[in-house]
Amino acid sequence: MPSTTAPTDSSSSYDVQALRAQFPALHGGAAHFDGPGGSQTPQAVADAISRQLTRPMSTRGAVTQAERNSDQAVLAGRQALGDLMGTDPGGVVFGRSMTALTFEMARTLARGWGPGDEVVVSRLDHDANIRPWVLAAQQAGATVRWAEFDPRTGELAPDAVAAVVSESTRLLAVTAASNLIGTMPDLPSIAAVAHDAGALLYVDAVHLAPHGVVDRAAMGADLVACSPYKFFGPHCGALAAAPELLESLHPDKLVPSSDAVPERFELGTLPYELMAGVTAAVDVIAGIAPGEVPTQSRRERLEASLTAVGAHELRLRERLEAELSTLPGVVLHSRAAHRTPTVLVTFEGHDSAAISRHLASQGVNAPAGHFYALEASRALGLGDSGGLRLGLASYTDEDDLDRLLSALAESLKG
Repeated sequence: MPSTTAPTDSSSSYDVQALRAQFPALHGGAAHFDGPGGSQTPQAVADAISRQLTRPMSTRGAVTQAERNSDQAVLAGRQALGDLMGTDPGGVVFGRSMTALTFEMARTLARGWGPGDEVVVSRLDHDANIRPWVLAAQQAGATVRWAEFDPRTGELAPDAVAAVVSESTRLLAVTAASNLIGTMPDLPSIAAVAHDAGALLYVDAVHLAPHGVVDRAAMGADLVACSPYKFFGPHCGALAAAPELLESLHPDKLVPSSDAVPERFELGTLPYELMAGVTAAVDVIAGIAPGEVPTQSRRERLEASLTAVGAHELRLRERLEAELSTLPGVVLHSRAAHRTPTVLVTFEGHDSAAISRHLASQGVNAPAGHFYALEASRALGLGDSGGLRLGLASYTDEDDLDRLLSALAESLKG
């Protein structure tokens, strides 16, 4: 199971200031707790996108330098995301967004569904891993069943999933980490439930990828999706599966377009510049690890970096939660045993959106809402208003926390 914990010595050698120096936006004066909605961007990523756009570029091919430049951007992007997600790069699909890719995959898989079939979705998830499956199931005449998380603990227990999975289940969709309250379910156990029933497991790793190691095989995921703009990259989406699984699926496509995998799932010309940016983002993450060994593979460096990130973020999260607990009327909604450094909080007698606006006036970016995890927000009793989401990131430092806590205390005086 992915974890955001790590030995203390990894945390002690973590150089957050060296990392922050790579992000021009962090020099603008704001303290950013809005990472779950999209991270800030390193200079290296912007440079990679610019280089790709300004060098000779054409449709992919092998004849001209322009064609080769585009082809290399695609292959390098697939390899980078394969390394990040622990999967064969030949099964990495690029798309406009995780949401768009999930809708396309749902429509494709639903061709094999009909009355008597069942699809299981989780109440914990972002709507991008709920609504595409619900709509596809309804159109196919299949039944939708809901796996419920415990709003008191924030946990999605494997037993709760098993209770709604049956031999009729064709697909189970679940998050690797809740973007609202950070919960990281026990994916290997949930995968065993799905596979014992003969179902596919589709995992939303969007919120996990910036904070912990993603390993498609270790998770037991048949398909896993992510959004590079959550981990330093440009705005696009990616989906990964074993190439053999993708070979068995036949999405709608143009007649002349390639039927090869993974190209058959990529509609139209790819955004080569964004793929170059994704590669640069993965390389920035791989370079975070303290004591980097040149002979390590990029996957090994990514694992070391994300372990160090996890230790740094855990230390800050523990401080944040301890100090939040002393504020008047505070209610912490992030309670799961294993979770990302994302804290959802409300304050009795105070409107979360108003607090967010006050924080913004103090140069602290911390948004309020349900953040598209609408079902989870309602299950928590927060309705469609949600709460104040405080998202720590790999580049968050102690000064950011000081500013947040000071601005919060001031806001609650009113």
